[in-house]
Amino acid sequence: MTGAPSGTAAQAIYRSIARAGDADKLAKAMTAGHIDVRADLTRNQALVLGALEQAGAPLSAYALLDQLREQGFRAPLQVYRALDRLTKAGLVHRLESLNSFVACTGDHAHEHETTAFAICADCGQVIEFSDTTVVKRLKSLARDSGFEPEKAIIEVRGRCSACVEKAR
Repeated sequence: MTGAPSGTAAQAIYRSIARAGDADKLAKAMTAGHIDVRADLTRNQALVLGALEQAGAPLSAYALLDQLREQGFRAPLQVYRALDRLTKAGLVHRLESLNSFVACTGDHAHEHETTAFAICADCGQVIEFSDTTVVKRLKSLARDSGFEPEKAIIEVRGRCSACVEKAR
């Protein structure tokens, strides 16, 4: 990553922002290429992220725990701590309606405060997308109502193209 601090400098920046819990600042630093968050993941965070990236569908914290027991995971708290950091870093998203998690598949230049997911009701596939026009319109609608939005998660349920084709 060009222009990104390496080694100790990057770790210090990441830890400082992560400790403060400032997800917006962290996402901006990642987008600008100042931090390679993956380089500073703990073993548990890397294992959780890897499991989510390999999964064909969203996984709950307990499903992750079951999958990672052979790697030394013993308690739900280990998974939840990793998920918390990964979510703050923008590498993982929580699907509110499913109480599950998916690895971020979008370009980290997308706006993490508004992310949309198409969730297939048949196979469980999740497609992540973000559209700046939709984001601007949602913010405008909320502000016109006197509401200051911080985050929006849009979950669209239906069937993916493969399941639609299979049903024909």
